[in-house]
Amino acid sequence: MTDKFTIVRLAVEGDKFELLVKPDPALEYKLGKRADISSILVSDEIYSDANKGSRASTEKLMKHFKTADPTEVAKQIMARGELHLTTDQRRKMVEEKRKQIVAYIHQSFVDPKTHVPHPIMRIEAAMEQARVSIDPHKRAEDQAKDVVDALRAILPLKSEISKLIVRVPPQYAGQSYSVIKSTGELKGEEWLADGSLKVTIEMNAGLRGTFIDRLGSVTKGTAEVKEG
Repeated sequence: MTDKFTIVRLAVEGDKFELLVKPDPALEYKLGKRADISSILVSDEIYSDANKGSRASTEKLMKHFKTADPTEVAKQIMARGELHLTTDQRRKMVEEKRKQIVAYIHQSFVDPKTHVPHPIMRIEAAMEQARVSIDPHKRAEDQAKDVVDALRAILPLKSEISKLIVRVPPQYAGQSYSVIKSTGELKGEEWLADGSLKVTIEMNAGLRGTFIDRLGSVTKGTAEVKEG
């Protein structure tokens, strides 16, 4: 593997299939940011071992992919196979995934003593102390449970739901609705006679402060928020 190409590998029933691809375009394709598969391929050969130059047999292609068309096979290998990341790609993806996990924990958990989220830097420091390993391929939410379990010995964490009753004046009701809907789960909604909006909403306690700030910005501080 070089900076000019990398390998995508797929094993099916003991048979191995590999593609030679351009690293950054292949990653974009894998992430759904690029649609043209021909733009990511170094060659349209389907290999059983790319390093040795061994090509996969037509018989095995037909058996596992129901076609010997290299473009169609390449699409299936890209969809189901594992892209071998370059060192730089892995570093960037791990860092981005780490940020997503930290944000998820910050929004979803609170300190049980204060009932407010731990600061971002404190969560990051705890992850360093716990030597948490981040998988660049797994969704942040799917990894968060294991990360939280690893952090509990260092950082007290509690999943807590806030229930708020919100009243928005008529002139800001429309603008506020999208902020409310995007933050939590609506448990009640009422349009009052004067045109104002009253809702009951539940959300992760970690989102409470951000929600109140966003709502205050949209309504120029005129929204009423109280505990439900």
